[in-house]
Amino acid sequence: MYLRNGSAVVALGVVLATILLAIAAPLLPLPDPLKPSFGQRLLGPLQAGHVLGTDQLGRDLLSRLVWGARVSLAVGVFSALMACAIGSLVGLLAGFLGGAVDTMLMRVIDVMLAFPYVLLAIALVAALGPGLINAMIAIAFVNISFYARNIRGNVLAVRGQAYIDAARACGASQWWMLARHVFPNVVPALLVVLSLNVGWMITETAGLSFLGLGAQPPQADWGAMLGDGRQFITVAYHVATIPGLAIMALVLSLNTIGDTLRDLLDPRIRGRGTAVTASGR
Repeated sequence: MYLRNGSAVVALGVVLATILLAIAAPLLPLPDPLKPSFGQRLLGPLQAGHVLGTDQLGRDLLSRLVWGARVSLAVGVFSALMACAIGSLVGLLAGFLGGAVDTMLMRVIDVMLAFPYVLLAIALVAALGPGLINAMIAIAFVNISFYARNIRGNVLAVRGQAYIDAARACGASQWWMLARHVFPNVVPALLVVLSLNVGWMITETAGLSFLGLGAQPPQADWGAMLGDGRQFITVAYHVATIPGLAIMALVLSLNTIGDTLRDLLDPRIRGRGTAVTASGR
């Protein structure tokens, strides 16, 4: 079913190609992404030795784009995993235990939701200090509420099922039911949320780097490259356009994969697709 979706296959190809380039960056014959060359400042694309041109310091844009992919992917994935681990635990406990535990945890989540994501992330980075690690922590923290709310809703739906009552009647403990029956049934929803959230994490981290709160010079990062190139947009559009297109392509591909996984893991949609295929229409 996934392979029959052309846009999803293209999106998967873009993500896999980005991951492979990021992993192979040390092995590729690329110039030093941090070494300036003031005699080759703001060269346009397709120049000799510089396929994508150079930036305001004469650094090769292709090299910085490939090395920046390592930073953007690592920050996006690790931020999403941190937020997923903490938010899922909060959602599982709140949804399954209910009562005072649910009330207390959800009120904390409501306080977090009362602040705009970007504003809260900026405040956290300002308190922790600029830097990529601090930006990653801040982005992960502000997305905990997103996971907690989604997982809690799924747990509430699962908690009322007959097999949960049967397990409770057989004397199973709450922790056993949570680990054995509840969590496995919310994993599909969790995978969909995670696949969608990685793209958002990359965008939010790039936004902090764009504002100077994430990656610090001379580190190669797509958001920082976009921020550095904005002042040369009228004389050397490629300096900002190329990292901007890279961010757009990767995030759009991740979102497409997430949307496709959501459709495939939804029993109603999956059943309808199977019925249509069987009928030959």
